[in-house]
Amino acid sequence: MPTLWNTTYSREDLLSRVGSMDQLGGAKRFRLEEGPEDAMLAAEMRTGSGLNLWVSPTRGLDVTHAEYNGIPLAWRSRTGDVHSAYFEPAEMGWLRGFFGGLIATCGLTYLGAAGPDGDEDLGIHGRISYTAARNVLVDNDWEGDDYVMRVQGRLTESTVFGDTLVLTRCIWARLGESRFFVHDQVENRGRSPSPFMLLYHINVGFPLVHRDARLLLPTEHVEPRDAAAQVGRDRFDRFEDPTPDYAERVYFHTMKPRADGRVHAAIVNPTIGGGIGMYLRYDPLELPCFTEWKMMNSDEYVVGLEPGNCLPLGRAVERAEGRLKYLKPGEVQAFHLEIGVLDGLQEIQSFEQAAQP
Repeated sequence: MPTLWNTTYSREDLLSRVGSMDQLGGAKRFRLEEGPEDAMLAAEMRTGSGLNLWVSPTRGLDVTHAEYNGIPLAWRSRTGDVHSAYFEPAEMGWLRGFFGGLIATCGLTYLGAAGPDGDEDLGIHGRISYTAARNVLVDNDWEGDDYVMRVQGRLTESTVFGDTLVLTRCIWARLGESRFFVHDQVENRGRSPSPFMLLYHINVGFPLVHRDARLLLPTEHVEPRDAAAQVGRDRFDRFEDPTPDYAERVYFHTMKPRADGRVHAAIVNPTIGGGIGMYLRYDPLELPCFTEWKMMNSDEYVVGLEPGNCLPLGRAVERAEGRLKYLKPGEVQAFHLEIGVLDGLQEIQSFEQAAQP
């Protein structure tokens, strides 16, 4: 049953108090206009707890905006929203439409650093975030005494004479809760085994990212990507004020799951109000790799929490190091994420205790 304003209501309780449930929350379609975002489709999800999301069927069913009680959760880049028609796949062109957002999905047949892999010259981070969805459903309905909102659809990455991977995504939430769920299924509908790379680029920004904030990770081992990251290895979980000309630092983490089999990670800032945080839970059997992107540059002030089935080093490197995954024809793999808000020091402390391996 939904809990709103410290009171728990049954279905009949709520229906007797409103003419339409959209007075309280739910998912609703809209369309953006002007500039490079013109004709982008999106759906706003309002859970009634203060958590609001934008999910864009035009951009990979990614979460482009997120806030909680007016506090932004996601970093947003200078590009703003950009329609998928502007995709530039070569080299670093992906960045020209990288809006940031709470979730930017990378993959599906390649991601990470640009470079050649066999006969293909690949750009960064793949095509799926620039793919428009079909069979889109934006729905709100009662499931018993729970009011459930969802945005779902199907994304196809395909080429003639080549790979065909289909991502079916459902993002859903319950009224009264400060969390949402991502359920993805990826299927190989081609006739040959296909390279399969998937990474969830979860981008947390100011004010959660702050010099007084902390990154909570059940890390067993931290591997800096390069010399720049090696310098700050002992502070991978702490942040600085925006710093001009800051060189990004990337860390690869080996995680230890909790007894429930999931990894629990969060960024928390105890200095905002009574304390605020954003958490992530996922299954490391589904997503065995975890990358931290720590970027303290002026106006590019962001921390990426990035679970994936690979590291973002490029397909040729993943192949050479034996991490490159394949999907056989007809094979399906499923992925499940939970993302939510920690409101107050008590919730932060409870999460920190529960997150310890």
